[in-house]
Amino acid sequence: MQSCYGRDCEIFPFIVGIPSSIQRPHSPAVYAAVRHWFNALPKAPRAIGLMVFATFILSVMLGVIRYMSFDLHPFEVVFFRNLFGLIVLLPLILRTGTSPLRTRRIGLHSARGFLQAGSMCIFFYGLSLTTLAKVAALNFTAPLFASVAAVLFLRESLSFNRAFALVVGFLGALIILRPGIAVLNVGATMILTSAMIWGIVLIMIKRLSTTESSLTITFYMMLYLTPLTFIAAVFVWEWPTLTQLGLLVTVGCCGTLGHLAMAQALKDADTTAVMPFDFGRLIWSGLIGFVFFAEVPDVWTLVGAVVIFSAAMYVAVQESRRKETASPP
Repeated sequence: MQSCYGRDCEIFPFIVGIPSSIQRPHSPAVYAAVRHWFNALPKAPRAIGLMVFATFILSVMLGVIRYMSFDLHPFEVVFFRNLFGLIVLLPLILRTGTSPLRTRRIGLHSARGFLQAGSMCIFFYGLSLTTLAKVAALNFTAPLFASVAAVLFLRESLSFNRAFALVVGFLGALIILRPGIAVLNVGATMILTSAMIWGIVLIMIKRLSTTESSLTITFYMMLYLTPLTFIAAVFVWEWPTLTQLGLLVTVGCCGTLGHLAMAQALKDADTTAVMPFDFGRLIWSGLIGFVFFAEVPDVWTLVGAVVIFSAAMYVAVQESRRKETASPP
């Protein structure tokens, strides 16, 4: 299985495969100069910088979501996150025509939409109940769940290396949750459940990417997520204030920018070169939680995060080596 952190990965499809015809035909001088300077940078340091930026901006997004959850139900935040994502995507669809709408795999798109809507609702609700550091730590299990899903649904082989990494990674999750020893945190359990569903979604994205463009995958994702999460939000609806709407726009922008930066980083450099910097999510989330919410990560969260991330990194390295071995000389 290709790691979910793999090169040209379709997990973050907002930028991958967007046709050059939709790019701005006439960029301002400053924009052009900055773009030229950025493109002239060596790929490795550029990719590392993008990954660090992505981990920061996505952590900011989580912080804003957590702040908003004190006054606005998480289901509403999910809906507006998807709504603004769809609004951002519509100009691309209008410029490229109807080609991204054509698909013969509407069933798989539908299943992916329902599962991801559930995963997002569970994740956003769990985020309102637990610390940012714990959320970041448990999120590292998603690649491990994806690896299990690949064995179950794609009939990929369960090698010793993969099995070892899975056992170690789930032990890390148990270190964080400590069932039977500490009071079970409902929010943390929801984050872990969301990561499990997301792991299955990653396999669906992998299947879709064999025949569908990134723009098609992204469009159908937003097309399903927006109305489905709206249904969930209707039952707890409360009209947001102008300030809250501004924060919701911030959530949408941070999410899109973070996905763009991470996608580009994974395209510019090998997985093993940039993935270690993904651990920055725990650092940024811990700092934001401490400064803005007075959250102090406990030692078990930190230890568990290191164990889970090490297992995910091990899987990525092994899959990268397997891919290189399988590639023709």
